[in-house]
Amino acid sequence: MILPLTLAVLLTAGDGLPKRAPADVHMSVDRLRAIDRVVRRGLDAGGFPGAAVVVGRDGYAVFQKGFGKLDWRSGSAAVSASRTIYDLASLTKVVATTTAAMILFDQGKLELDAPVSRYLPGFSGGHKDLVTVRQLLTHRSGLPAGRELWRLASSPSAARWAVVATPLVCAPGTCFIYSDLGADVLGWAIEAIAGEPLDVFVQRNVFGPLGMTDTFFNPADSLEYRIAPTENAPPRGYPLRGEVHDENAYVLGGVAGHAGLFSTAADLSVFAQMMLNGGEYGGARIVSDSTVRLFTRRAFARGDWAGSSRALGWDTADGDGSSGIFLTSEAYGHTGFTGTSMWIDPERDLFVVLLTNRVHASRAKRPGRVIADVRADLSDAAAFAVTDAEFAIDDKIAYRADKRVGWNPMRSRSARSKRGKASTSRAATAKKASSKKAVARKSTPKTSSEPVSSSVTVIPPRRGG
Repeated sequence: MILPLTLAVLLTAGDGLPKRAPADVHMSVDRLRAIDRVVRRGLDAGGFPGAAVVVGRDGYAVFQKGFGKLDWRSGSAAVSASRTIYDLASLTKVVATTTAAMILFDQGKLELDAPVSRYLPGFSGGHKDLVTVRQLLTHRSGLPAGRELWRLASSPSAARWAVVATPLVCAPGTCFIYSDLGADVLGWAIEAIAGEPLDVFVQRNVFGPLGMTDTFFNPADSLEYRIAPTENAPPRGYPLRGEVHDENAYVLGGVAGHAGLFSTAADLSVFAQMMLNGGEYGGARIVSDSTVRLFTRRAFARGDWAGSSRALGWDTADGDGSSGIFLTSEAYGHTGFTGTSMWIDPERDLFVVLLTNRVHASRAKRPGRVIADVRADLSDAAAFAVTDAEFAIDDKIAYRADKRVGWNPMRSRSARSKRGKASTSRAATAKKASSKKAVARKSTPKTSSEPVSSSVTVIPPRRGG
């Protein structure tokens, strides 16, 4: 039985924001129905086994729903927007690392134009002494996109040494390179200022005060049944569920400035509303409203150079990409490699959260194309549903998921069978390794002075936003 949208939303309500009917906040129920169609097209195309979506406006969740299942098995649990925990990947950069920087900036402990070496003396030598905190936040530090730390290092301290020792590939401020390493360096600067680990700092200053009880690094084993799995055959040698998908974040101990955070769509809806409220939610003041405006404002004029859509830590809507075409120029957000995204539009008091595990045994040949279109369509559907905006009531828009341009068909059953036979040996190895997961976790010491090679391979990060 297909329920009316308002009733369906009420029935899926759980933790997160209070729920209201779309019409109560000047949104169209009919236009929001496109979300169901778009997400289900992504599911049917094999882009991801499940998804959690929350759309909010004026302080309320008007659409909160889980789609599909945690994985592809017929007996797998259904996704719940309030209960299913996803690996956020590069959403970590804004929800944890950037927010921590905002708090320290508010407290006068972090200066945006100060050299990073002031807070992290080891990050020095050559042009590194000129790199500022602002440049880390806008990806203009000159650091490369990433290094294969998981190949170079066998402990968190060795991996950290490899990052800090990485030479710049351009002079600070002269190029844009979306860099996981920059986010990691920022995370360590935050830890040096705060005097405590990044995960402890954000739990104490952000997630705890906001009541985000399902948001954390390194989830407890007891929560595994609620966590959407990611990769089945990663370099670690066993299927991943409850461990960070990003290999570099893993070798850094599961807590990194660029990745490692897990959360639910409902928890992220509270975070998004806090940002819309100017840094406050439910009586808890996280950051000042002026700091929210500063960090979420486009840092460079449109078209100045590559990456000109960036704010401080955040990206901004540019009429293309995952933000769609209908969010206003004030909107900001971010994406994550595992299939996550969050867009916030203060002009319309609107946000859209999408969590998926599109890296889990995708049945689509081009899952990246599928998730890119679904992300953009959700932003457009939410913006288009705002009835007190500039859209005429009889306007119609074309959704990418309806056209499915570049969506390769799912692999045939026979092709999947051949692929499965070819990987039998690898799967057997992974199964054995899975039983040793706890041992593998403990085998990486917390601290070590073990050196690693100082040679640099400049590559795009294997995982990221």
